[in-house]
Amino acid sequence: MSSVAELLAQARRDDLEDAPLILAHVLEKDRSWLFAWPEHELTLAQQQRYLQLLHRRLQGEPLAYLIGEKEFWSLNLEVTPAVLIPRPETEQLVELALTLDLPEEIPVLELGTGSGAIAIALSREKPGWRITATDTSSAALAIAQRNATRHQAANVDFIQGHWYQALSDSRKYRLILSNPPYVMADDPHLQEDGLPWEPPEALAAGSDGLDDLRTVIREAPGYLLPGGWLLVEHGFNQGKAVRDLFDRAGFMQATTRQDLGGQDRVTLGCYPPCP
Repeated sequence: MSSVAELLAQARRDDLEDAPLILAHVLEKDRSWLFAWPEHELTLAQQQRYLQLLHRRLQGEPLAYLIGEKEFWSLNLEVTPAVLIPRPETEQLVELALTLDLPEEIPVLELGTGSGAIAIALSREKPGWRITATDTSSAALAIAQRNATRHQAANVDFIQGHWYQALSDSRKYRLILSNPPYVMADDPHLQEDGLPWEPPEALAAGSDGLDDLRTVIREAPGYLLPGGWLLVEHGFNQGKAVRDLFDRAGFMQATTRQDLGGQDRVTLGCYPPCP
């Protein structure tokens, strides 16, 4: 059987940067343990499992699905192919929500929660917020609930349904957030960079990528309290189109913010009367 040192040396020769993370996952250890115990020999079953996962990674399957977790907002979240892998740029939704001048106890809605990343991150920062998170997928909601339990997000409730259909018409919120699908259905990037392994319904939204954004923005006024805010993530080339949707829905102060790469990424607006 091979030792940890031998397997890591082979990974370095083959330029396999994710190999240490896969090996640590198989051994149920952290990366520091690998370097502290280089002489440790794997069992036959462990080595076979490691090589299987390494092969799947080389075929393009995302690392997060192989090891079953992804970090978001310094939280380790469970992920499976039933949910979209949380992206670093989506943390901007959380950051912007926290910069708004909002009370410590407000009703908040997240649409299309997936793994629960946004709702749970907000719960960590604002334990007084009463957060409702929806998703059309029961499999996704099961994962989100496990993540919420893991991180003691007791102020988050999960409801199944398609966008606002999960809600009562009488429910109103001070803040609505969403990272909906926004990729064009025929975008060739859907066949690259691990995207073929992610749920297509969480990625693509019609011929222009705006189908779900239209629904989220158009119907938001019916669920916002006066002076409430809507924040949505979107594609780098959709900023103007999304601001136009905000304007047509009656929002004020519609503004698009850029991600760390300088690309349009999040648009937010206030529903009047606004301060």
